[in-house]
Amino acid sequence: MFNQNPEQKARDTIDEMLQDAGWIVQFKDKINFSAGKGIAIREYSTDIGPADYVLFADRKPCGIIEAKREEEGERLTVHEDQSYDYAKSKLKYLHNDPLPFVYESNGIITHFTDYRDPKPRAREVFYFHRPETLSAWLKNEKTLRDRLHNVPALNEEGLWQAQIKAIKNLEDSFKKNKPKALIQMATGSGKTFTACTFVYRLLKFAKAKRILFLVDTKNLGEQAEQEFLKYQPKDDNRKFIELYNVQRLSSSYIASDSQVCISTIQRLYSILKGEELDEELEKENPNERSWEPKEPVPVAYSPENPVEQFDFIIIDECHRSIYNLWKQVLDYYDAFLIGLTATPDKRTFGFFNGNVVSEYSYEDSVADGVNVPYDIYTIETEISKQGSKIKAKEYVDKREKLSRKKRWERLDEDYVYTPNKLDKDVVNPSQIRNIIRAFRDALTHIFPDRFDENGEFEVPKTLVFAKTDSHADDIIGIVREEFDEGNDFCKKVTYKIEEDPKSVINRFRNSWAPRIAVTVDMIATGTDVKPLEILLFMRDVKSINYFEQMKGRGTRTINFEDLKRVTRTAKYTKTHFVIIDAVGATKSKKTDSRPLERKKGASLKDLLYAITMGARDEDLFISLANRLIRLEKQITDNEKKKIEELAGGKSINAIVKDLLGAYDPDIIESRQNELIKQIPKEEITPEKTEVCKTKAMDELAVKASSNFNGGINEYIENVRKIHEQIIDNINIDKVTKAEWYSFTEEKARKIIQDFTAYIEENKDEIIALSIFYDQPFRRKELTFKMVKDLLEKIKLEKPLLAPHYVWDAYARIENVKENSPKNELTVLVSLIRRVIEIDKELTPYNKIVDKNFQEWVFNRHSGASAKFTEEQMEWLRMIKEHIATSFHVEVDDLDYTPFDSKGGRGKMYQLFGDEMDKIIDELNEVLVA
Repeated sequence: MFNQNPEQKARDTIDEMLQDAGWIVQFKDKINFSAGKGIAIREYSTDIGPADYVLFADRKPCGIIEAKREEEGERLTVHEDQSYDYAKSKLKYLHNDPLPFVYESNGIITHFTDYRDPKPRAREVFYFHRPETLSAWLKNEKTLRDRLHNVPALNEEGLWQAQIKAIKNLEDSFKKNKPKALIQMATGSGKTFTACTFVYRLLKFAKAKRILFLVDTKNLGEQAEQEFLKYQPKDDNRKFIELYNVQRLSSSYIASDSQVCISTIQRLYSILKGEELDEELEKENPNERSWEPKEPVPVAYSPENPVEQFDFIIIDECHRSIYNLWKQVLDYYDAFLIGLTATPDKRTFGFFNGNVVSEYSYEDSVADGVNVPYDIYTIETEISKQGSKIKAKEYVDKREKLSRKKRWERLDEDYVYTPNKLDKDVVNPSQIRNIIRAFRDALTHIFPDRFDENGEFEVPKTLVFAKTDSHADDIIGIVREEFDEGNDFCKKVTYKIEEDPKSVINRFRNSWAPRIAVTVDMIATGTDVKPLEILLFMRDVKSINYFEQMKGRGTRTINFEDLKRVTRTAKYTKTHFVIIDAVGATKSKKTDSRPLERKKGASLKDLLYAITMGARDEDLFISLANRLIRLEKQITDNEKKKIEELAGGKSINAIVKDLLGAYDPDIIESRQNELIKQIPKEEITPEKTEVCKTKAMDELAVKASSNFNGGINEYIENVRKIHEQIIDNINIDKVTKAEWYSFTEEKARKIIQDFTAYIEENKDEIIALSIFYDQPFRRKELTFKMVKDLLEKIKLEKPLLAPHYVWDAYARIENVKENSPKNELTVLVSLIRRVIEIDKELTPYNKIVDKNFQEWVFNRHSGASAKFTEEQMEWLRMIKEHIATSFHVEVDDLDYTPFDSKGGRGKMYQLFGDEMDKIIDELNEVLVA
């Protein structure tokens, strides 16, 4: 019989926990150290009395467990002194040193302290550590928390300031033994590279055993794997993967020699439940599902995956994968938790105990030149804003969503649709076409310098966000028509295309075509395309975090050579990107995060996903059963047969019966009684009866959920989509607005103010600026090196004030008649002349030089001096061009390109004689006036 008093009940539970963790529980009068590696002896005598449990690993005493009844959970800390006294005591028959590993447990809550740590501190653990773990820890001279104090200073070479700060503060947090730390770094600022750097340091210097890199989509896991594969430490010639084993989990097997494991949180959750996971369930971010179970199925202890399996867990995009169902995975492991995110919300800060070791916002990253800023261009149409009405008796097309098969139908009554029904229940091709036309027509205004030598405009790399796959197909067809281009010009990037999505993304990233990509489900999953310069929003989102992730696709910087490789007409490096908002996404109200309680009206897709992932909730099972009952009445006999085939021979009604039966009290009781009959009568207790009930419920739930997998889920999800959409070809839409968002003008003024202030603040410090502010004749002293030094200083101190970007700001505010010059130095000089008001309107410096040259030649030819010959004019034009790009010419310059090919200084002297020096001096002064 099991003991029934509270203390004994707790000890029974503790016994089970110890046995699960590989310990053999023995009584003090029946000790057998040969029984196994780890022996837990109950009531072992010490010089201060019997200890509840003394732990022996490899025959050596190493730990104490102080057992308390369940009600003492809130007072475990009160018993720390008592358990530590036992740890310091002398064991009977042994001359032992103090035992380092001390537990206090009531069978539900377990606290653990390693008294070898600096400032030993108790921490809650899910389960007891295994004997081989404690044995290995004893062999180490120092504990992990002690070793963290000996990590050497960071080599800052090749790291941005934000990365340096994050790593240093994180390591300082470790030294203070803080269990959780949050790194907030803007999208594009190198979060994963930062993680690779501190992972390398933890493995090398802190001798961490194994580190888990946790993601919530397969795509992010693959990206993380690539980062580790190419990571090159600064203090070793070998790559990371030559030093440490990296394993991306694709099954439940975790290699014993892997030092970095990369896994989705879905897979790890399944591993801890002892189940295999369908890879389809790793493709999408689970946090976007609307189903939230009231009480997630708890994970149980897994001997193959003990709580000490990982020393550190890095949670990528942690703002969306640390709550509810998934929090259990993180609570299971006895590990430091490090969160990485660009967009934390209030829950994220709360989960990480407010321990934010690095805050690096998008605005900070833009100011540092790590990311680029953005502007907003708005497109509005009548139907996008108001919807429309199709009158009764009109003939309309009706189209099946999946097959896109069409038929005609006459409407019996008026059909009124609102904007939120567009592209779901009703499609208005004119509305899509008008948006695409407005986008096409605006491009030459948004990027006015993207014409090639033949006058052809090159569309910047554009990502379009669509509502559904069907909507994406409509957009793609219209884009190809309106731009008069072929299939390769515009492609769909989604997990549900025939082509490998990675292949399409790689071409979009690295090749000229496609120029436009349309996506539905690859928004917040790390689809980084650095040459991307336009985001076209044709769908709205309500989550601020999701919106920030969508914006993050465009923030990446790219060097000029790489941009030029895919966008041939680019004149300079990427200075900003443009959001084209066709649905009011930049203006709509956004929520800080998803609510903690589950949403009512969860989609069928989300219910199927939740039950496949193992969620156990009466609401879930009943909701899904009711949906399937309705579905069974809507689909054809052939479709029912297909579902039966995918379900291993079970009909929809049988599946529904399993779902409802999982929480039917009569069925649960019947199965419970069957399990009780398997127990000898003399051993039946209330506790065992309750265990049988729990087991019965679990068996019925597993039976019901085992009907679902990626294949049947996808079919059920798609079969319900076969209902039709109305195609409104009757109401013709009209563009009502296509313009820069007003915010952009304010930002442009701010950029101009900042640039003007910087120039004026440095006019006495920087030689190039002091020359401009001085007397006009001094401008002839300006040299190429001076201007280049100034540009480098601006890039270092004020990267946001990139000359081309400031030029664009002026173009928004003033009537700038000329496009920005290609040469960044020329742009800079043009801007300085405008700030100082040498020029009353912004004009390319090379155009000023051209104008001054024409006037100088005209004045020379109008005076008493002889007119220049054609050969002399050729030389003068070369000097003019040199001054236009290099700002100054010296006699020594005549020995180099392009002058040397024409005879150099000797030839010029031959042409101009003693006037040569005078003409050079005169041109240096006149042309820059």
